[in-house]
This record gives sequence, C-alpha cells and structure tokens, in this order.
Amino acid sequence: MEKTSTGAFPSTMNSSEKQETVCIFGTGDFGRSLALRMLQCDYSIVFGSRNPQKSSLLPNGAAVLSYLEAAQKSDIIILAVHREHYDFLKELTEVLKGKILVDISNNLKIDQYLESNAEYLAQLLPGAHVVKAFNTISAWALQSGALDANRQVFVCGNDSKAKQRVMDVVRTLGLTPLDQGSLLAAKEIENYPLQLFPMWKLPFYLSAILCVFFFCYCVIRDVLYPYANGNQDSTFRLAISIPNRIFPIAALTLLALVYLPGVIAAILQLYRGTKYRRFPDWLDQWMLCRKQLGLVALGFAFLHVLYTLVIPIRYYVRWTLKNRTITQALAKTDDPFSTTTAWLNDSYIALGILGFFLFVLLGITSLPSVSNMVNWREFRFVQSKLGYLTLILCTAHTMVYGGKKFLSPSSLRWYLPSAYVIALIIPCTVLVIKFILILPCIDKTLTRIRQGWERTSKPTSNGQYLKQNSI
Repeated sequence: MEKTSTGAFPSTMNSSEKQETVCIFGTGDFGRSLALRMLQCDYSIVFGSRNPQKSSLLPNGAAVLSYLEAAQKSDIIILAVHREHYDFLKELTEVLKGKILVDISNNLKIDQYLESNAEYLAQLLPGAHVVKAFNTISAWALQSGALDANRQVFVCGNDSKAKQRVMDVVRTLGLTPLDQGSLLAAKEIENYPLQLFPMWKLPFYLSAILCVFFFCYCVIRDVLYPYANGNQDSTFRLAISIPNRIFPIAALTLLALVYLPGVIAAILQLYRGTKYRRFPDWLDQWMLCRKQLGLVALGFAFLHVLYTLVIPIRYYVRWTLKNRTITQALAKTDDPFSTTTAWLNDSYIALGILGFFLFVLLGITSLPSVSNMVNWREFRFVQSKLGYLTLILCTAHTMVYGGKKFLSPSSLRWYLPSAYVIALIIPCTVLVIKFILILPCIDKTLTRIRQGWERTSKPTSNGQYLKQNSI
C-alpha cells in the first residue's frame, strides 16, 4: 500500500477547505469527546474499533471501521486506549509505518513503568512517528469549551514535522500547544495529571501547623486560664473569637513567609559573592511555592474580614454593650472621650483596610489571565514593591491593634503574651533584614552580583579582596 510521508501534508490549511481525516483508536469517553470537538472544527473523523458493529454513542458524522481499515484512512492516528491494550498494534506495524501516532494515555500511578507510555509505544512501533499530546486535558474540558477549562496541551515528540502537525491540530481545536521537546519529556507529562496539588503541599502544611499551634495557644490563654482562675466558662469563644484571632495571624505569617526566602537568597548571594551557585533544595522548593503561600494567606485574610463583619450581631457583643449602657445609665456616668484612643482605633482600621486592598491586588495580579497582560517590570513592581508595602501595612495594623498593651505585664496570662505578639516575630524579622539589604552600601554589591559580578577570592586580614572578576 502506498503511504504518504508526514512532510507531504501542509502544516496549515485554508479555513474554507475541509480539514483532513483523523483516525481515533478507541471509542471511550475521551475518544468520543475529542471526535466531537474535531467534527465541530471541520475534521473528518473515523474511529478504529475491535468491534465496529457494536460501537455506539458515537458523534454524528463519524465513521467506525476496524483498526486496519481506519488506519488506512488517515496519516494521523490518535491512540485513545490504555497501555495494557497496545498488543493489537503489532498487527498494524506495516500500516502504521510513517504515520503520526498520537499517544494520549495516562497511568494509574506516578512512575508506574520504567519508561513512559509514549516511549514504550515508539519501541513497539519504530516505524511510526510517536507524539505525546492531549493527556493533560479532560473529556469534560473538550465538551465544555476552552473558556471553561485549561487550554494548555503539552506536546512532545522526536520528529519535529510530526510534532508540528499535532500542534497545528491543537490550535485548530482552540487550544494552546506547549512544545516540551523530545519524547524524553513524556514521562513528566504523563505524571503531571496524577499529581495532587504538588505546589500547594507546603502552604497547606504550614497553614495547618500555624492554625493548630495558635488554636491551642489561644485556648490556653482565653479558655483554660479564665476557667482556672475564676471558674469562668469561655468556651463560646471557640466559635468566633478564637478563629478570628487565628485567621489574621496565619495571613500575616504566611505573607511574611512569601518574602522570607527572597531575603535568605539575597544573604546567601552576598555571602558567596556569586549568583552562579545553586540554592539549597529546600530554599528552591520554598521559592517555587511563594505564589501558593500568598494565595492561602489571602484566603485567611478574607476569612478574617468576614468574621470581623459579624462581630456586631454576636450575642456576646450585644449583651456586653447593652449591659454596659444600662449600668452607666443607672450610675449616671459616662466614659470620657479619648482622642488618643480614637486615633489608635481609626488608624488600626485604616491600616487594615489599606493592607487588605493591596493584599487583594497582589492576589489578582498573580492570576495567569492578569499576569499575562503585564510585562515583567510591572509584575515585579506589584509583587515586590507593593508586596512589601502590604506586609508593612498589615504588620502596622497588628502593632497598632496592640497599642500600649504590646508587652504590658497585665496582658500576660500564665506568662504567655498575646498571640498577635508572637505573630509579629517573622514579619518584623523580614522587614528589618529587608531594610538592611536596601541600604546603598549593601544594595549596590547585591545588584552587581545579580548582574553577573563574582567575588572569586577570599578576603585578606584587612578585609580587602585580592582578586575580583567582572563578567
């Protein structure tokens, strides 16, 4: 049988012409969804099935033939079957020679096999041009449209022309192809859909640790202490009061942890005198998940705002206010107006509002749809300059909240300070170190290092360097 090489087909086609025929092996959910999407884009679809007569629920306009007959109809064959069922392909070795074989399979476990499914397929059919694609997108995404799901499709393959043909098909379907190189990348692409929030694990673990620690800390101070010293039942604070202390503390701490790895990296670069040495693995992982840390922190900030808004309707607050008003009315007394207290209260609220506004702005600009619309300098300005301003405002909001009670002995319970005092340790540390790093004498050296300058010799006893290298 005469075969056409992959290079004989044009990489793009006129939209007014009928697109070429595409063959799909497999009539499962994904195969049917992909076929429906292709039919909507004017492709001719032919299914290959082991039982053509029993195949049902196929899209209107698609033909169904045996594997051999279907493979002869197209130069692009999409393999929508699991690896365990690849054996039937051995009988089609001659028919598939020179054709583009698109592997869309995934495994049940990460690194289930020594080699990727695509590499195994290339070994099984050395005459075919194997391309890995479509495995990171779901059948639901194909049916619901690109606007309602992830549009990115990872593509890899050893034959550049075959890979380009598949990428053209991806674009025609309204999706975005991402070239990942050769089939060596196939294993990573196959593992990608099996990963469960890989970049969110550290933020979630840190959030859980912070919440558990400060919950226990607040229970000791606000529930156990009143009961032990005055037999006072304060368990009602577990519902609103204590969570509304934990949420802002977690938000502020996580926000500080977003910028702490950058500070540590700057210190390491200054100490080493070069930017060409790798950071420790733990620091690399920490820096990679800063976006997720910030988004989790923003979530806690939102919870703090919501819990604060319900304070006026709480029974405890209404009872306290009513009881205090009646007591003052009966005693014919009132509290004198304090300008200092008014200033502190208004400043505390204003700092919180401004900090939360910038917090939301940071979260919005981290979204891909927004970050793709700004250049690197604009993105860096928002995430770095405004990010540190957000940290300053939120830290000041917490400090003003404490006011004169910051380290007052009367605020100690069992020698334990208020929880917000502990929450200020990491943010204040980050801000102090950052202030030191932006001093001209230090910032100048750090900027030179990041531009490629290296300190290649050790300092002498008088602190001078014998040799310097400028790149």
